[in-house]
Amino acid sequence: MAATGRIESLDQFRGYTVAGMFVVNFLGSYDAMPLVLTHQNNFCSYADVIMPQFFFAVGFAFRLTFGRRAQAAGLRQAYGHVVRRLLGLALVALAIYTAPTMAERWSELVELGPLGVLQRSLRAWFQTLMHIAVTSLWILPVIRSGALVRMAYAVASAVAFAVLSHWFYFEWVQHNGIDGGVLGFLAWTTPMVVGTLACDAVVGGDSAGRLRKLFGWSVTLMACGWLLSCGSSLYDIAPERPDSNPQEKWAIDPVAPGAERWATHSLDAIEPPFVPPPGPELREENFWMMGQRSATLSYHVFAAGVSLGVFALFLIACDEWGWRLGLFRTFGTNALAAYVLHGIVGNSVERFVPGDSPGWYVLGGFVVYLAVTWVFLRKLEKDGIYLKL
Repeated sequence: MAATGRIESLDQFRGYTVAGMFVVNFLGSYDAMPLVLTHQNNFCSYADVIMPQFFFAVGFAFRLTFGRRAQAAGLRQAYGHVVRRLLGLALVALAIYTAPTMAERWSELVELGPLGVLQRSLRAWFQTLMHIAVTSLWILPVIRSGALVRMAYAVASAVAFAVLSHWFYFEWVQHNGIDGGVLGFLAWTTPMVVGTLACDAVVGGDSAGRLRKLFGWSVTLMACGWLLSCGSSLYDIAPERPDSNPQEKWAIDPVAPGAERWATHSLDAIEPPFVPPPGPELREENFWMMGQRSATLSYHVFAAGVSLGVFALFLIACDEWGWRLGLFRTFGTNALAAYVLHGIVGNSVERFVPGDSPGWYVLGGFVVYLAVTWVFLRKLEKDGIYLKL
């Protein structure tokens, strides 16, 4: 890559994503907040699009900075530098994501054994930072390759993840992982590779052409993700009435249990991505349902399209209109520090905000949490201290 200097639209996009993380990680745990700010693992809420945007931004920056380093220092040093940084990020993840207490007594730990200890630890360890480190290592072999090779790599990774999920992994990760678990890197490859493709479009294309590409691929990916999610309706589990139409399923209304009230649900129902599907009484959880916990294929494809579209909006605002927001700059240029600090500050503030607090009190707690985190990050910015691995 020949580009030099920072890309303002990427910094602002990353800062917006960090701010969105603050919103959903704090507000999403309270009863008074709307469903769209929570992770429900059966549709794509606003909370669910935040993590893929991190991977999109990582993929964009990875493609850009690796190209620069390879030109300046040579391929060998560039690869070595990346591997060391990613292993360092993995160590940070191990330190931040504390594993649960394995046993109260030595005899219990011996009985649990190494495999039992590892299985309990993996759920805690494989969260955002670990997924970023492992996924980045996974795409490292193709980071310098052409667009077609990277797209084929992402498709192959997604297909492998779908096959493994159908075989055994979907059921396993439901009980033993979050955000895709130990094999989640196969799924997170999709938004990260899309980020590398966006980098190519921004660095190597004209203004009008790159926007057409970004918005075009954004719509295409969201449509593909939504179409994949429509397969979820095949897992409806309602009984049929003897006189029902074979093209319909009839279900007892879960709102009025015990009442003989019936409703129809079409097998080819069209469901918007941001609307919760029928509840567990009417539909089994399945791999085609959008869900971050199991890292389903429909979710990653759709969320990658959302990431692409949101970034394109920032490209217009920043590069075409010259728009900047200091808050997003502070968050976006020191994203790793923001990630580490927001958990520490959040744990402190949440101790004073019960889960059933009224909305006004929750919002007040959020303002305190956001302000304290910003003060720390702003001080680091003024002192020129940036946490990078």
